[in-house]
Amino acid sequence: MAEAAPLIESAEAKAPPGGEAAWFTGAGGAKLRAALFTPAGRTRGSIVLSGGRTESIEKYYEFIGECLDRGFVVLAHDWRGQGLSQRDLADPLKGHARGYRAYLDDFRALLGAYSDRLPQPWVAVAHSMGGCLTLLAMAHGEDRFAGAILSAPMLGIRTPFPLTLSRGLTSLNLLLGRGGGYALGGAGKPFDATFEGSTLTHDPVRHARAWSLIAAEPKLALGAPTWGWVDFGLRATAYLARPDALSHVTVPVVIVSAEDDRLIDNTAQAAAARRLPQGKFINVPGAYHEILMETDPMRNIFLRAFDALTGRVAPTPAEPPKAAPAPAPAAAAAGPAPAPATPAPAAVSSAPKPAANPSTAKRGTTVKKPASKAAAKPAVAKKPAAAQKPAAKKPAAKPAAAKAPAVKKPAAKPAAAKPAAVKKAPAKKAPAKAVAKKPAAKPAAAKKPAAAKKPAAKKPAARPAAAKKPPVARKPAAKKPAAKKPAAKK
Repeated sequence: MAEAAPLIESAEAKAPPGGEAAWFTGAGGAKLRAALFTPAGRTRGSIVLSGGRTESIEKYYEFIGECLDRGFVVLAHDWRGQGLSQRDLADPLKGHARGYRAYLDDFRALLGAYSDRLPQPWVAVAHSMGGCLTLLAMAHGEDRFAGAILSAPMLGIRTPFPLTLSRGLTSLNLLLGRGGGYALGGAGKPFDATFEGSTLTHDPVRHARAWSLIAAEPKLALGAPTWGWVDFGLRATAYLARPDALSHVTVPVVIVSAEDDRLIDNTAQAAAARRLPQGKFINVPGAYHEILMETDPMRNIFLRAFDALTGRVAPTPAEPPKAAPAPAPAAAAAGPAPAPATPAPAAVSSAPKPAANPSTAKRGTTVKKPASKAAAKPAVAKKPAAAQKPAAKKPAAKPAAAKAPAVKKPAAKPAAAKPAAVKKAPAKKAPAKAVAKKPAAKPAAAKKPAAAKKPAAKKPAARPAAAKKPPVARKPAAKKPAAKKPAAKK
């Protein structure tokens, strides 16, 4: 079990919940500090957060909380020589380095110490010097990251002299044994301690918050760089500027650049984005170097880019589960619903109308013969406009028996039709049924009044085509003696 390390807080800067700091061993046995923050709910991956020069874990409390809210485990750390990690010189304010190899070994040791506690996928988030070192580690074969987003990465350094002259001055001071001395007249004071004239951020609140942490723990402070650190920076950026250095970094890498950065060369960032197989360059208009400490409008540009990248490489775990189970029940429920609905509307809606007038009479005589004709009538009833014309066509298409009753003089032929009705004992019920059917008029009820006003003989002739017995029933219905005549024939 790793030895616990402190997390510093102030009134303005409180550590997010679920965090614990510990010491781990870096290259050469260096005692380095890291902190792991775990979200309360379900996780969607891990963020490995690497700060810039002079920065500590505590400076990123706000961003760490935002990552936790998004469901990420966050591993943050202090590079050697800053924060609460081991300093390489007796003067703790000197920002010193001895090349970049020790940094890469430290980074490898960090990932190895916490790999079992970092759920996949991993996304690297780094600022300035941290962005340079993270990209260097990936260029040297670190392939466990699914993607990376870099805030103003140190891919080129702005120096007061031309680059060639700066390299010469640095080499000379190293040869003279001045590698541990402040470069370019740097002083032994915390870097950029006052907000007035700040080249890091436009936001006074976030600036004051960062310095409240240093006031709470002065050991977090760091001053100007040494010639040794300048040498490290020039060598690291020169390596990444090689045409083939980034060709093997095939995961998505987003470079977010601060437009008004006075410390880092933005053209080097744009060039690196072009050389990366999946590189993307985003400019933040008007921003100073520390984008994540900037005002909200500028800072939100970085957060949107972060959400876009993590949405691509580390989607939320809720998406796959909701998609799989939901469609199956929905489809099953949708299947049964239409099935019962189809039989109900057409057949049932027309049937209850006749049942309202003659309840028992229909059941007696509609035995299976009207069933086939009733099936034909609903079809005619559904097309009321076309029903008058097709009425002649449908009798023609139907058997010759339909043509026989259709003869205009039904006096003789109804007699032939009536015997068929007489065979079924309830002859008297037949006219009653016919009369009941005509007022119930499955769809023909509306047409009977029209037939009564005009030629009564012609309209029955057309209507019997669909139902043979109705025309015979109509005449008895008009002249009630007709019902007595069949009785006499019997």
